[in-house]
Amino acid sequence: MHQPSTDAPAVPRDALDPCVRVRGAREHNLRGVDVDIPRDTLTVFTGVSGSGKSSLAFGTLYAEAQRRYFESVAPYARRLIHQIGAPKVDSVTGLPPAVSLEQRRSSPGSRSSVGTVTLLSNSLRMLFSRAGDYPPGAERLDSDCFSPNTASGACPSCHGLGRIHRTSEELLVPDPDLSIRQGAIAAWPGAWQGKNLRDVLEVLGHDVDRPWRELPAADRRWILFTEEQPVVTVHPVREADRIQRPYQGTYMSAHRYVMRTFSDTKSATLRARAEKFLTDAPCPACGGRRLRPEALAVTFAGRTIAELAALPLGELDGVLDAAAPATEAARVLAADLRARIAPVTELGLGYLSLDRTAPSLSAGELQRLRLATQLRSGLFGVVYVLDEPSAGLHPADTEALLGVLERLKAAGNTVFVVEHHLDVVRRADWLVDVGPLAGEHGGRVLYSGPPGGLAGVTESATARHLFPQSPTETSPAGRPVRTATGSVRLSGVERHNLRDVTVDFPLGVFTAVTGVSGSGKSTLVGQVLAQEVGGRLTDPDFPVRRLVEVDQKPIGRTPRSNLATYTGLFDVVRKLFTAAPQARERGWKAGRFSFNVPGGRCETCQGEGFVSVELLFLPSTYAPCPECAGARYNAETLEVRYEGLDIAEVLGLTVEAAAVFFAEVPAAARSLRALEEIGLGYLRLGQPATELSGGEAQRIKLATELQRLRRDHTLYLLDEPTTGLHPADVRVLLRQLHGLVEAGHSVVVVEHDMEVVAGADWVVDLGPGGGTEGGRITACGPPARVAASTAGRTAPYLTRALGR
Repeated sequence: MHQPSTDAPAVPRDALDPCVRVRGAREHNLRGVDVDIPRDTLTVFTGVSGSGKSSLAFGTLYAEAQRRYFESVAPYARRLIHQIGAPKVDSVTGLPPAVSLEQRRSSPGSRSSVGTVTLLSNSLRMLFSRAGDYPPGAERLDSDCFSPNTASGACPSCHGLGRIHRTSEELLVPDPDLSIRQGAIAAWPGAWQGKNLRDVLEVLGHDVDRPWRELPAADRRWILFTEEQPVVTVHPVREADRIQRPYQGTYMSAHRYVMRTFSDTKSATLRARAEKFLTDAPCPACGGRRLRPEALAVTFAGRTIAELAALPLGELDGVLDAAAPATEAARVLAADLRARIAPVTELGLGYLSLDRTAPSLSAGELQRLRLATQLRSGLFGVVYVLDEPSAGLHPADTEALLGVLERLKAAGNTVFVVEHHLDVVRRADWLVDVGPLAGEHGGRVLYSGPPGGLAGVTESATARHLFPQSPTETSPAGRPVRTATGSVRLSGVERHNLRDVTVDFPLGVFTAVTGVSGSGKSTLVGQVLAQEVGGRLTDPDFPVRRLVEVDQKPIGRTPRSNLATYTGLFDVVRKLFTAAPQARERGWKAGRFSFNVPGGRCETCQGEGFVSVELLFLPSTYAPCPECAGARYNAETLEVRYEGLDIAEVLGLTVEAAAVFFAEVPAAARSLRALEEIGLGYLRLGQPATELSGGEAQRIKLATELQRLRRDHTLYLLDEPTTGLHPADVRVLLRQLHGLVEAGHSVVVVEHDMEVVAGADWVVDLGPGGGTEGGRITACGPPARVAASTAGRTAPYLTRALGR
């Protein structure tokens, strides 16, 4: 490791030691790392994907700060430390309390919104409570009465959701010519549950063999909508091969079953099935505004709280600025709210409204909202650990982000950032470069010091991109622009903030869609273009035969989902183990080697390898299973070996190691080669989905597509595919995407990385701003033409990339 001797001042090792000193860090692939990082700096951790930088920043430094916090609180919490596990490190000294702003740990609920995440809703409710204009004679309301998430504020009809879910006989019984026995009530559950409900109805005296439409109207209404739950004794029809005894059966109407499933089930599949039998409409009582009439009768600046919450934050700030405060309380509260809005708009999020639901936000937007909130928190002397805060940001917005990070540091804090964006790397006070490669070929600190010193580290992939020896070394530009083989035209598009947009997307080329956050890129590509192409695939004259959308949504939400199960590789592995001599002797089938069904799995954790640890005062977390120590299987299953490894050890292999191990198994080798070629060789086969970033999930989906590449003309739509990628990994990904175009397919990417845009054949730039200031095509054409445009905010940054 290179540790500077001249740039960095000598540091006295006493109680006032100004450095965070790590000794012997061994988390994940870290190899006994020793590193010193000065406090009160903006320190950026760099390295290729999977090199170990997050293991050092989050897995070691933040995890150790969290462990120390637990140690300082109640014995109950200290007991949980042993379940969660402490980071593998010999010592960390000089570490202040830490605040983590990570991207992939968040799963906000449907009631969470921009207002609740930023706490801006609290300020707005206080403004209406103390300084709102009330109807004559109305009593003043508490601030809770303006919240749809409290009993005192929520509309009683929709419980503060703003929408009503209803069902009807036509939805519940789509084919009235069928009898109940034939399955007329489509909304009922399948298998035994549905048979039980039918048998109960028969005992209650209803004709289950008569066509539904011939049943009396009163009977049909009771069967579908009654809230009664009668219990009767059911005598099942005897079957020759099984004994069936009488049992007490409870009736539940189809409406009650659907509503209960929709509201209570944790199964996404069951919820989606129930949703098919429901209509979703704005609540007629509150008009979708979620509040009681008393709260909606109060106004400020002539508008209700629901109207102000629906405005983009930039526009809300203008309304508050123009309002003439009637009292001192109104002036103070409006000024406070404007001061809280300022950092959110500064971070390029002024297009969001307070009532925008949190699940509809990207991981990058959520992280920047929390960052804006921290600016107002007034904390000092803490370490902020951020996970790629530039993700999803246009270069123009990155400038504002850097200003925010500098202000956090100026307030007396230390800022640690895991980052790939070279503009952020260049502005760092200190760099910690981890590598040289990913997985077992990484895990070493190659350099720790001021950015300029990295230039002399020949092993560093970051150095090659930060200090390129020649313009062609890193830039994808310069390749001749391809000629389109056709196009897809979108005309007069009106959706979200898109306003009468007409645009042609060329086929047979690589197209990049650019624009600031909130300009309408994802709406245009992920919704409108996808819908238009999807609807025309059956047209024999339409040149595109397949549509593949590759987004960044997780490949699973629990440790049960992993890379091997998603790609189908695990099916191949289980067949190999089933064919092993020990498995054949015992008569075991492939199910024995699945951790999703009873039999071979560890029953303590039910095959997850982890158990959920519920923390009363913090989000729940996962800890290794105390019975199988994360292996997922019971001891008997692990006795079976294939080529010397048990199935848990196979799941522990990296993609790179597995490619060698399964080199002679064509079905496995093909999947593994696709994953390696897209730069995911460092991931473990059994790596839980909860540990994967959005960018990694997207590349796994792309690799899964690449391994079954077909000849039919396919349109690939990708949303920011370079998110979370080191510039060296971007080159690997681009080689794959341009390879798809060379094979005769079309690729459209929503992208902020100007190096990627510079290497595209066609660019569609939206803007000029976000929200209501966006939604228009500002420039369209080859990169050089868009770079020469003066209409949007992309041109100067694209010009710089083309120049490089």
